[in-house]
Amino acid sequence: MLSLRAAALSDIGRVRRENEDRCILDDSARVFGVADGVGGLPGGGEAAQLAAEALVEALKANPAGAEPDLTEAVHRVNDSVIRLGRKMSPTMGIGTTLTFGCVWRDALKIAHVGDSRAYGLRHGQMARLTEDHSVENEARLRRARGEVVYYHEANRNALTRCVGQPTPPEVDIVARVLAAGDRYLFCTDGITRMVSDDELGAMLGLPDNPRDAITEIVNLAVRRGGPDNASGVVVFVDSA
Repeated sequence: MLSLRAAALSDIGRVRRENEDRCILDDSARVFGVADGVGGLPGGGEAAQLAAEALVEALKANPAGAEPDLTEAVHRVNDSVIRLGRKMSPTMGIGTTLTFGCVWRDALKIAHVGDSRAYGLRHGQMARLTEDHSVENEARLRRARGEVVYYHEANRNALTRCVGQPTPPEVDIVARVLAAGDRYLFCTDGITRMVSDDELGAMLGLPDNPRDAITEIVNLAVRRGGPDNASGVVVFVDSA
């Protein structure tokens, strides 16, 4: 019998005036993740809040026993955020990242848009399960394929994909068969820009409960200056 424990924590940090991150943790829908309102656009917190709520609603509406279509769920969320953006910001719209995992049978299905991240820890080995949809990272990936790509340093962290823009976003999907002892972390860039992957793996692996793990991770990001909101959800797989 699949047994999970999860905990979420969000901190405004030391610089931002508002917390535009939202954590997603719904045990009944078995969905865990984060949404981070896009900086530079109005209504980031509202976009992230609606994305989190609309996602859970979409997944709970899935027919019992049917495999959830995560791409379709994200596109439905995108439509909801677009409609809100037309009211809040008709000219620019609003936007948010969205990175989450949904448990179906013995697997964790991960959907990802933006630069929040998902990690998995198994047998002491930490793996980043998502790729950032940012100008800098996508340039790096294209260069690895032999393409010549340039970008302005000031735009290095700009998103190339988000939820809430008119064109339905391309959604990255990752599936992992769950194993007893697995640990997963979903977090915003307020954590990943301040804490290395190796440090995240160490902190994810040591505590005996998810609450202690996410508290240690968020607190470290804030202690190092907290320039952005820092939010995450940790999931422990006790048995599978």
